[in-house]
Amino acid sequence: MARRCEMTGKTVQVGNNVSHANNKTRRRFLPNLQTTSLLSEALGQMVRLRLSTHAIRSIEHNGGLDAYLLSTKDRNLPAPALRLKRRIVKAAAQAQA
Repeated sequence: MARRCEMTGKTVQVGNNVSHANNKTRRRFLPNLQTTSLLSEALGQMVRLRLSTHAIRSIEHNGGLDAYLLSTKDRNLPAPALRLKRRIVKAAAQAQA
């Protein structure tokens, strides 16, 4: 499983541990990923996603999964989020008709 947020694309970063003697050794900064289930009102079901805590807060701030995806531009979303957004748009269009 990749250490990548499915909404924001946040991934592992690299840097250095720096000791008091100024010795540098490589290290990894891992994103805080959580497996969460979010309700999609357009789909009428829970969607399981692996999200960073920053993404969870952003989704809640924007009023839920559907509102977050519809308000975010396609170029800012990774592939899994784009697929989910297309499903939500299609389901919303069918509900309108």
